[in-house]
Amino acid sequence: MILLTGFEPFGGETTNPSWLAAQQGTALLRAQGLEAAAVEVPCVFGRSVDALADAMDRHRPDVVLCVGQAGGRERISLERVAINIDDARIPDNAGRRPVDDAVVPDGPVAYFSTLPIKACREAVAALGVPVEVSQTAGTYVCNHLFYGLMHRLAGRSGTRGGFVHVPYSSEQAEANGARGLPVGDMAAALAAIATTTARTPVDVRVSAGAEH
Repeated sequence: MILLTGFEPFGGETTNPSWLAAQQGTALLRAQGLEAAAVEVPCVFGRSVDALADAMDRHRPDVVLCVGQAGGRERISLERVAINIDDARIPDNAGRRPVDDAVVPDGPVAYFSTLPIKACREAVAALGVPVEVSQTAGTYVCNHLFYGLMHRLAGRSGTRGGFVHVPYSSEQAEANGARGLPVGDMAAALAAIATTTARTPVDVRVSAGAEH
């Protein structure tokens, strides 16, 4: 079972391509004969992790891909690390704006994704979709959910998970004067990441670092 999550709209946007891509990606996986589900989570500290936990209890997935929007980025971003900090530049959809709070008090400083992120990068690149390994998921609700996922998976075997950021959709990009991607390309990338994770027990060893 593959579980994809996407966020509701936030920051004044009327749509969130992470949720649209999660839905379409799930349809692509089902068309391949795979068991998959998509769940929308609130863009709210705390409640997003609760919604994820409920979905995981309900679906008992083998692979979890949490997806969020990073407007301004130009590529699909496979996030490497979640950090134990909430530091919101803008309020979430419930008006919460934590500053320098721990996601999980007394939790580890950080968790690494358990997705084979470099193999996934190669799979997405083979589709002709722009993709990168990212070294930061920010400190907003996306990182909060990513950390919450990995904290839930810590010490468990049998389930792999991680976080993927998507850019603006093409429509959002035009409205914001930025670059974006078609939602269909995002969905194809998510399906490739999910299937690559399912068949790749050990990640490939290739360079995907950053100088800054």
